[in-house]
Amino acid sequence: MENDCKKGFRIESDLLGPLEVPECALYGVQTLRGLQNFEISKFHLNEYPDFIKGLAITKLAAARANFELGLISKEQADAMTIACQEIIDGKHHDMFPVDMIQGGAGTTTNMNANEVIANRALELMGHKRGEYQFCSPNDVVNCSQSTNDAYPTAIHIGMLFAHLKFKAHFAVLIAAFRQKSEEFKDVVKMGRTQLEDAVPMTLGQTFSGFASILQDEIKHLDEAAADFLTVNMGATAVGTGICSEPGYSEKCIAALRDITGWDIRLAADLVGATSDTSCLVGYASALKRVAVKMNKICNDLRLLASGPRCGLAEFNLPAMQPGSSIMPGKVNPVIPEVMNQICYKVIGNELCVTMAGEAAQMELNAMEPVMAQCCFESVDIMINGFETLRKRCVEGITANADRCLAYVHNSIGIVTALNPVIGYKNSTKLAKEALETGKSVYSLVLEHGILNKEELDTILSPENMIKPVKLDIKPRR
Repeated sequence: MENDCKKGFRIESDLLGPLEVPECALYGVQTLRGLQNFEISKFHLNEYPDFIKGLAITKLAAARANFELGLISKEQADAMTIACQEIIDGKHHDMFPVDMIQGGAGTTTNMNANEVIANRALELMGHKRGEYQFCSPNDVVNCSQSTNDAYPTAIHIGMLFAHLKFKAHFAVLIAAFRQKSEEFKDVVKMGRTQLEDAVPMTLGQTFSGFASILQDEIKHLDEAAADFLTVNMGATAVGTGICSEPGYSEKCIAALRDITGWDIRLAADLVGATSDTSCLVGYASALKRVAVKMNKICNDLRLLASGPRCGLAEFNLPAMQPGSSIMPGKVNPVIPEVMNQICYKVIGNELCVTMAGEAAQMELNAMEPVMAQCCFESVDIMINGFETLRKRCVEGITANADRCLAYVHNSIGIVTALNPVIGYKNSTKLAKEALETGKSVYSLVLEHGILNKEELDTILSPENMIKPVKLDIKPRR
């Protein structure tokens, strides 16, 4: 029904005059104004289902509160409840075509929701779309509300849904790194600091490190998302609650809690809350922390798998596609590379959110639409990136154990393991001689009679080089 546009047009009017609205559209004249005015980006509301769900939940809670206060009829409330639930369940999302980036502090988006709910309710009540005398987008669906409280509340609820999805996908990726850490726990390799040989460790420890630094971010994400539980419903235009009745805020908050099952609460100061978008700034910052760490990990994956003959090649990334239009046999690390680029985008989005958050003036932040777009986009592309990185890269990584061990045996860095026994000065002399002669540290220790073979093998055994140990060997300093 919604996609059948052969019925022509209906005439709807607003402050600026009449417009022809497609008869097949559940939206109305003000949505159409927004479509005409804001042909800005490829980011449309119907691509962000969590946000649409947040809008429908906000409008459903308002309808419940307004009915309890006697401000709308039972027939209107019942029809709006069905309409909102349909939207929550994923229906009619194609009727939300407006650009996410828009002027008016979100008024176009708010009216898009009001009109879709009103017109669907009219159908359920047995009326035609556009017969707003029976259920008005402004007077009924938007009753006791302003864009300035309904819009940010919907963003908060939508972002909470997005956060829960984000965490679930993030946890699966972290688990994949942990699985690799277990798989590679016995693969000895050289650790590196400042891109130089450092001391031995295991490849499993490398991947465990990846998992642990990502796991640490769950707490920060949860803390940032908790701010979304505070909303300003009932603030209306500037926070004074004009056009709402006593008790409306409390009833609306109770309805939101009942619908979502979350501990949603009313902001202590509605005037302050109506212009404050710091929760979006905070969550964008939490996403940036994840992006920074993911970028480091993907850079490491690319470096440690570089080669296959002339790089480090400590492990192999799954081959996903031919890597060159001119170099036969070349395979590039395309999956970590795309994750790198996602991270750059998320970091850039965080800067946009910060600048827009700083732009609040007087009793409102008119720049909230771009903040919402950036936050929802960052979550979406990170989730896609997590799934791609896990399925097409991490799970298929294989270790080159012999090559890793050869690096250890040939490295001057293993001299560090001798420090507790032969001292820093002797270790330095050995390192210098190894560099000058090309001989291994191992052979030089035996050549100079510093340690016998049994002692040397004990010190340089993998299990004694990758964790703190107490060696029963007499110092030779």
